Amino acid sequence: MKPNPIVWCEIYVQDIDRAKQFYESVFEVKLEKIENPEIDMWAFPMAMEAVGASGALVKMDGVTPGGSSTIPYFHCDEVAVELERVVTAGGKIHTPKESIGQYGSIALVVDTEGNTIGLHMPPKEN
Repeated sequence: MKPNPIVWCEIYVQDIDRAKQFYESVFEVKLEKIENPEIDMWAFPMAMEAVGASGALVKMDGVTPGGSSTIPYFHCDEVAVELERVVTAGGKIHTPKESIGQYGSIALVVDTEGNTIGLHMPPKEN
């Protein structure tokens, strides 16, 4: 298996407009509609030639959002900045910013749909 093997993630939502507003507000990005006649899907910015993964918010019949069996982590230059936006955007802070040593810092938040997501920032360079 190659390093960084995950290439895509989907975050299932009940209210696509509410979820879209939350993620666009917290991460200051514009999600892009993926045309699919059966699924309402909005993708995060992506560069197919770059290392890492992108993903989408998805509203699909028969799939219920919520829980934390899989947690996608979003890159942040400074976790505290996104944490400030979470509550304003309708989410909740589950775990405040904490150090994970040589790997940087993380925090866990709950989005407007009940999904747990992670915020991650690499360690600061000296």
